[in-house]
Amino acid sequence: MRRFPHHGRVQRTCGICSTAFDVTAADLAFLDKLSPAFGGKKEALPPPTLCPGCRQQRRLLWRNERRLCRRTCGLCGKPVISMYAKDKPFPVHCTECWWGDRWDPLSFGRAFDFSRPFFPQFRALQEQVPRLALNVVGNENSEYVNLGGYNKNCYLVFAMEYNEDCLYGTELVKSVGCVDTFNCFESQYCYEATDVEKCHRLFFSRDCSGCADGLFLSDCRNCNDCMFCANLRGKRYCVRNKQRTREEYGREKAAVEERIATGGLPQLLAECAAFERARPHRAASVVNSENVTGDYLKNSRNLHRCFDVSYGEDCAYVYTGFKVKDLLDVCHTTEGELSYEALSLGYGSYGVAFTHGSWTSKNILYCDIAQSSQDCFGCVGLKRNRHCILNRQYAKEEYEKLVPRIIEHMRKTPLRSPDGSFAGQEWGEFFPAECAPFAYNETTALQYFPLRREEALARGFAWQEERDEVSGVSRVIPASQLPDSIDDISDDIVNWAIECEATKRPFKIIKQELEFYRKMRLPVPRFHPDERHRRRIALRNPRKLWKRNCGKCGKEMETTYAPDRPEKVYCEECYLKEVY
Repeated sequence: MRRFPHHGRVQRTCGICSTAFDVTAADLAFLDKLSPAFGGKKEALPPPTLCPGCRQQRRLLWRNERRLCRRTCGLCGKPVISMYAKDKPFPVHCTECWWGDRWDPLSFGRAFDFSRPFFPQFRALQEQVPRLALNVVGNENSEYVNLGGYNKNCYLVFAMEYNEDCLYGTELVKSVGCVDTFNCFESQYCYEATDVEKCHRLFFSRDCSGCADGLFLSDCRNCNDCMFCANLRGKRYCVRNKQRTREEYGREKAAVEERIATGGLPQLLAECAAFERARPHRAASVVNSENVTGDYLKNSRNLHRCFDVSYGEDCAYVYTGFKVKDLLDVCHTTEGELSYEALSLGYGSYGVAFTHGSWTSKNILYCDIAQSSQDCFGCVGLKRNRHCILNRQYAKEEYEKLVPRIIEHMRKTPLRSPDGSFAGQEWGEFFPAECAPFAYNETTALQYFPLRREEALARGFAWQEERDEVSGVSRVIPASQLPDSIDDISDDIVNWAIECEATKRPFKIIKQELEFYRKMRLPVPRFHPDERHRRRIALRNPRKLWKRNCGKCGKEMETTYAPDRPEKVYCEECYLKEVY
């Protein structure tokens, strides 16, 4: 699916935010390619009615990474940690029970009612079918994790695989002993690090790879023993991009570490931010890729406005993908192919549209969780099923006759936005907000599209009041009353609740975490883990592209830095000349 964004385009106006956007000839060709066929007749997918941002926001309503609660398994009755709050209408099963054979998703099947719209019927089915408490597999001593597998001794880590002794992170892979990180791959003992790969003992840094024993680094490669540096390649013993001798560096590092350990971290972070703002910035983080637009793209080709994608090919509007091909409007996917308007696909999913949660499944339409299934429509919680509609089993011939009738029914059913304006038809639209199993502030939609409670409710999104569960504490202490030095922190802190300086939400320090801070001579954090995560995300640019002139040569380029931002932003050619 090669991209030709400026040839044969059709301009539309978003049905929600009224933003003008293009549907390109390549988009239309892809929709035609993906349009399903039944009995030899193709059912055309219509062009989108919402802009790419609003489409992404609508899908992210289905992804809760960080919000966990305690509840009881609806089948065995055992206590369980769940991503679903207690007031959700559907049953929730522990991992063992959900995957077991003591329940059958087809037992909830029902016939399609042509006198009613599809989405309300689907919602009624959702409220009956059990859901998996946490999407995890193969973890050891890692009760408080979600969306990942094969982790050991991890705590409050999300969207991760093959990690050990990691705490408070999101999107970690094959890392050890890392704390408070985002997008951390094959690294060890990093702290407050964002977008790092193959790094060791890297603290308060971002956009680095192959670096070790560094502090306050930005966009460095293969650098050891450096502090307050940016855009360096293959350097050692540097401070603020200036070369030091080994002895000089050792003295300066000791002084900085002492300031960190004794309350000087806020001032050091401010110094780092000032230095970082003054450096030249790369228009986009693109590595070993061709014919791509977006940011954080690696080893890919023919990507149009994609973000956080590695090993992608022929995709558009894909957000967080690994080994993906022929995708349009898809989020959080590993090894998915030929799919549209979907999220959380993985490991061989093919021909999937308008679906949440499809693993090793093919030809799935309008489903919510479809594991190893094929040729299904409007189903919930499937496990190795085929030719099902609303969780009812059909023969192949019946299935191929009934689905086109339902699609035609959906074409005649209009959707309305919260203000009552027309927003499309059922067929060709992802699930509306009322079908999402989470409230807006429980999901990553809040992370990338921040809304206040009143704004979310006005848009028709649900909102979950926060109820922090902090039990078994001997006292609650405001973060401002914590000692500055880690040396003055009592062992008893693991029995306290700390009140976040920014949000006033209480949080705890666990023993494994305290040991890490002491070993690394780091202060106890003053902010709630969710607030720390929010601040890390804020360091990254938005998933949006602007036209802007290169700060060096003046030519026009696309970048995630808005034109009114003060940073110096260079095109790829000028940036490479600057750093090499």
